[in-house]
Amino acid sequence: MFSEKKSNQTQTSERNRIAKNTSIVGDVKSEGDFRIDGTVEGTIKTSGRVIIGIEGVVKGEVECSNADIEGIFTGKLVVTDLLSLKSTAKINGEVYINKLSVEPGSTFNATCSMKSGGVKELKNNERTKAEKTA
Repeated sequence: MFSEKKSNQTQTSERNRIAKNTSIVGDVKSEGDFRIDGTVEGTIKTSGRVIIGIEGVVKGEVECSNADIEGIFTGKLVVTDLLSLKSTAKINGEVYINKLSVEPGSTFNATCSMKSGGVKELKNNERTKAEKTA
């Protein structure tokens, strides 16, 4: 009736939380998502999402697939997909991203490098569609 076999689900559904008034110094590596409402000084590497809450502070290096930032980040940020900066975000350092979303009011003092697939050339039929206006 009950199987002894454990499922081989990926661990990306796991969530790690660093609560307010918590400080961590060091390196953290995980497959799961992170929510940071405290302070982290060091390196965070994950294949999941990193969320820095409005009271969160991160100094160091972060590598992740997606990031939502409401708090303060200083250092090197590598996001393989989407970086979303909320209106309260303050970013300083180096940023390497694929896509960027910035709300008005955020502070972005960083060198930013966007990965791109190159420039897509429009075909003739796409040009005529693009030129037509209402």
